[in-house]
Amino acid sequence: MSTTGPVTDEDRLRRIEQITDTALSHLDVKDLLVELLDRVRALLEADTAAVLLLDPSSTYLVATAARGIEEEVRQGVRIPVGKGFAGRIAAERRPVIIDEVDHSNVLNPILREKDIRSLVGVPLIARGEVLGVLHVGTLSARTFTEDDVELLQMAGDRVALVTRTHLSDLDRAAASALQRSLMPGLLPRVTGVEFAARYVPGEAGGLGGDWYDVFSLPSGRLGIVIGDVVGRGLQAAVIMGRLRSALRAFALEEDDPAEVLERLDGNVQHFEDGVMATVLYAIVEPSLDRVALSSAGHLPPILSRPEEPAALVNLPVDLPVGVSVGPLRRTTVIDLPAEALLFLYTDGLVERRGQSLDTGLDLLCDAVRTDDADAVCTAVLHQMIGSDEIGDDVAMLVARRRTTSAVVPLNIVVPAVPRTLADVRATVRRWLTAVGARTEAAADILVAVGEACSNVVEHAYGPAGGTLAVHMELVGATVVTTVRDNGRWRPARGEGRGRGTTMIRACSDDMDVVAGVGGTTVTFRRRLTEDPQ
Repeated sequence: MSTTGPVTDEDRLRRIEQITDTALSHLDVKDLLVELLDRVRALLEADTAAVLLLDPSSTYLVATAARGIEEEVRQGVRIPVGKGFAGRIAAERRPVIIDEVDHSNVLNPILREKDIRSLVGVPLIARGEVLGVLHVGTLSARTFTEDDVELLQMAGDRVALVTRTHLSDLDRAAASALQRSLMPGLLPRVTGVEFAARYVPGEAGGLGGDWYDVFSLPSGRLGIVIGDVVGRGLQAAVIMGRLRSALRAFALEEDDPAEVLERLDGNVQHFEDGVMATVLYAIVEPSLDRVALSSAGHLPPILSRPEEPAALVNLPVDLPVGVSVGPLRRTTVIDLPAEALLFLYTDGLVERRGQSLDTGLDLLCDAVRTDDADAVCTAVLHQMIGSDEIGDDVAMLVARRRTTSAVVPLNIVVPAVPRTLADVRATVRRWLTAVGARTEAAADILVAVGEACSNVVEHAYGPAGGTLAVHMELVGATVVTTVRDNGRWRPARGEGRGRGTTMIRACSDDMDVVAGVGGTTVTFRRRLTEDPQ
């Protein structure tokens, strides 16, 4: 078929109205694309019409919508950018007309199998960015005119606008859902520590790669993280998720924050091309009185002590992760006195246009107080943001050491090796203090726990090793402790050995031992108060 006669102004106006019809705006993206393709096909007297969009790598065009050639979508046709008919349009960013289809000018076999004779296609461009290609074809020879190209480009501009808006909406929704799923919905309950956190998206649109995390480590230590992936949108959120998971994995293997960040850096440089992120990682000792910190390009946290002004922690700042090899990373250890508060944040909280970073940090230090952790978050946001628009996302995390707090059961799972015993004792001692154990009762329980754990380390496993699990809870006025392994006990070695159970029994009110092929469980109880006379 062919177009005959000149296109009048009335014809041109009618064509434009059919492409720009505002009545189409109520349709969702899929239905809108189909309707536009049908209208374009009718207006141009074409037999086929298709939209191909760039994949996330911008390397391939992927068939997304089609009429008269639905096989393109069903078979997931992919055309390399720069190759074939559609690939050439995307690479050259201009319309292309093919009067006679053959193997030399069309890569897609479906177009040839359909016996399409002539093609015209235009690039889909929005905000200067190529999003894909729109093309139509005829089953008979056809000479497409400049008016045909103009109409098709007009339709392409409409498709590009709709696609851009749709992709942006999807990007924001996906990034938001991903970020919500990765942020701790409920911060851990840890005896002796109070946590609070906030995340506020920036007004610039599109979420970024800010995140915070808190997790208990098997040794009884606590891991605390705050980080910021450079970039915005879904890609930054996806990278943030991968970094969060990788850091958690490395935290299970390393006790030094600097070493954890070093391994995270290696992971990023190897697997995440072109990615950079700032990260602060802190490990709180089981006793809660000391914190080890390492910063990969991240702003220093703020420490607020009772009766003292809040101040930035004197912490050396090493290179962000993802940067080329630099000096060795460093760990700094600070004291965390009772009731002291550690405040971690991302740069969106303190960076403002027209204001120096030092001014923002000074204002933040003035806003942080030694108070209820959640109240601190609220007060800081009120003073630092108020009613202002912020261009970047804000994440903050507060950890406050409390001398009195709700007591939760204690759970520890550590490798059954001698070096973990000190951490177990420190964690148990902290928990006993929180439950109000008297000096005598606390001493007895510590001895019993120490003997039970030492027995597991020495007798439960062979060279292959295993795990040691400790569970403690307060039932009424009685501490119930369970020490468990999953090994097969070996006989005591040497004279005078194997007296652990005798010590445990002497330090507790009662004791049960259950041994089997799946391991041994020792349960003992100790009242914290004497029975009334």
